[in-house]
Amino acid sequence: MKIDSKRTQLVAALCLGLLALPGRAQTAVVPAAPAPADGAPVDAAVPATVVVEGRRPGPGVWKVSKNGHVMWVFGTYSPLPQKMEWDAGRIERLVARSQEVLKPPVAKAHIGFFDGLTALPDLIGIKKIPDGAVLHDVLPPDVHAHWTELKTKYIGADDGIEHYRPVFAAEELLLAGLKKNGLSFGGEVLGKIEGIAKKNKVKLSDSGYDVKLDDPRRMVKDFKRSQVDDAACLASTLDTLDVDLATMRLRANAWADGNIAEIRGLDYGGRQDSCLDAVLNSSFVKDVAGLRQMRERLRASWLKAAEKSLAGNASTFAVLEMRDVVDAKGYLAALKAKGYAVESPN
Repeated sequence: MKIDSKRTQLVAALCLGLLALPGRAQTAVVPAAPAPADGAPVDAAVPATVVVEGRRPGPGVWKVSKNGHVMWVFGTYSPLPQKMEWDAGRIERLVARSQEVLKPPVAKAHIGFFDGLTALPDLIGIKKIPDGAVLHDVLPPDVHAHWTELKTKYIGADDGIEHYRPVFAAEELLLAGLKKNGLSFGGEVLGKIEGIAKKNKVKLSDSGYDVKLDDPRRMVKDFKRSQVDDAACLASTLDTLDVDLATMRLRANAWADGNIAEIRGLDYGGRQDSCLDAVLNSSFVKDVAGLRQMRERLRASWLKAAEKSLAGNASTFAVLEMRDVVDAKGYLAALKAKGYAVESPN
């Protein structure tokens, strides 16, 4: 019998996917729009925003340099316009002239082949709330009422999702809401950069760290039994879809058109942090040494990789989430504090 190794890889992906999934949304949090005057319709408070289409340049790159060595840093952002085609011409030239491309930092799971096979049966039902409960049983009444309203609007009649843990239900709802508003998460930008590197035979390097899962089957079982305080994740997602869609369209346009001033004004907290915290603070994660202090370890791992590349290469190209590029306490700020020159695009 031929054994599909891709299914084994799926185990590792799903184990860490429990963590990566809620972190995908780089949505911005903004104050709610002011109430309309004189009883005007609520929709009048936030003007409709047309999402850009066609070929777009995207943002420029940040330049990090020291002792004649340079690293070009490109910030990714999501969601982006569904019908946008990113013009990667400038990036292609920079990648082609570099000796190495640093991918964004992630925590990667590594498990044995046969350990992975034994975990496969236990993956069934991993998204469901324990003990046969439904969202009505685990959400505060006001959050459940809000969920029901937006689920009807964006997903429709799907009783199966009522059995999902809030963190997974939030992801499904957000993806459906963005799709109906001309936005998409997608990995097209990073995928295109990796394709350019391969085409030009430029070394592609990981910048995160490895997590060894000694007993993936037990980890999956522990997660299925554990209670995860993820109601705040779903509540934050509901608020995002209620008040932030117009702003997300504006900011998706800003990235597509390379509007650095607009990009600098982004707030990357809120939903992403509340959803990731829900999983990172759960009991099953605390039992996995490689997942403790994941944010701090990813930061330290990237900085180590970046400094090594800057020392060894005349030119390096790095990809980071935009929040890690522009944040006053972000990754580039840390390099600047270490004595590297950091220049932003115009």
